[in-house]
Amino acid sequence: MRIGELAERTGVSTRSLRYYEKNGLLHARRASNGYRTYTEDDVRLVSEIRALLQIGFTLEETRPFVDCPAPWPQLRGGSCAESVEVYERKLSEIDQEIRVLLARRAEVAAQLAQSCPGCFVRG
Repeated sequence: MRIGELAERTGVSTRSLRYYEKNGLLHARRASNGYRTYTEDDVRLVSEIRALLQIGFTLEETRPFVDCPAPWPQLRGGSCAESVEVYERKLSEIDQEIRVLLARRAEVAAQLAQSCPGCFVRG
């Protein structure tokens, strides 16, 4: 399939697909006319990259998942140590963000309680 069909099937713009290719995450083959061509494996790969991006991974953080030699549909890294490390690192980052938000919430609640003694602070 050509790049337009891959874009349509995955919901990713052709510009993004070219960017993935430029960054070594997607590897197009070239037809005799020079057009990029893709396979069903590329549809799955782009879908996985997009799913990881949607849950907060950066494009570079998707690399270990793409490079993982595990067969489909285990692309998400269950059997690759590098992918597991990325998952663990991302969870640590999220945990830190949660701690920061909880501390910030406590500060705001304290300021509300101080400025409005009878106000109810939810949660």
